Amino acid sequence: MEKLFFELASESRLCILRELQKENVKMQEIARRLDVTATEAFRQLQRLSEALLVQKQPDSTFTVTQYGKLVLQLSSPLEFALKHKEYFLAHDVWQLPSQFVGRIGELSQANLILDTVESLNRGQRMFMKAQQYGWGIAEGVVPELMGPIIDEHARKGLKFRFLIPEDRLPSKANQPSTTQNIEIRGLADLPAIIAVTEKEAAVCFRLVEGRMDYSGFYGKDSSFLRWAKDLFLYYWDKGKRA
Repeated sequence: MEKLFFELASESRLCILRELQKENVKMQEIARRLDVTATEAFRQLQRLSEALLVQKQPDSTFTVTQYGKLVLQLSSPLEFALKHKEYFLAHDVWQLPSQFVGRIGELSQANLILDTVESLNRGQRMFMKAQQYGWGIAEGVVPELMGPIIDEHARKGLKFRFLIPEDRLPSKANQPSTTQNIEIRGLADLPAIIAVTEKEAAVCFRLVEGRMDYSGFYGKDSSFLRWAKDLFLYYWDKGKRA
């Protein structure tokens, strides 16, 4: 582990690995892209080769080995945690199942929004722009300002699912008039605030002292969307019906 971390501790070697992850490249092209001498590029490629992270091909290009690809994949969560270390010092991801913590590198392309007002506005815009569905985990019922938007979209055929605290589940008499397109379930303990549409997603983790916080991650890339959808569905299946 010490030797591996030492090889990954070089910015130049990490840049080479990332470039080779995109495509096979010759040494001279690596030198050009990294703006280093051919001698330096050769030296770094030799070290990566000795560490079995890259290998030279018959056409003189270099490629990431299968082992190297695995190392890069496993390093993604660590890199993401390092980038946002101040946020994770104050927030508790261990409310989530371990399989989702292990996949947290899939959030690496998301943007961290720390301003509460901006975060709430983004969440509202997400549902306004939805064209197929909107899923959410929230502390209470649908916010007052969002109610008319949700109802209008539901009448147009959009499907909504909301997970809220179990003790705030509405009675059947208080279900929305568009109940066929709006499903609500309850959880005894909410792990995070989540919003997902077919276009984008958001996740806000609890603070370490337990209360919810509306600063969190927002993104549109496929990896983040998949992570957020999988997490929502994991808890949806555990939710109690109204």
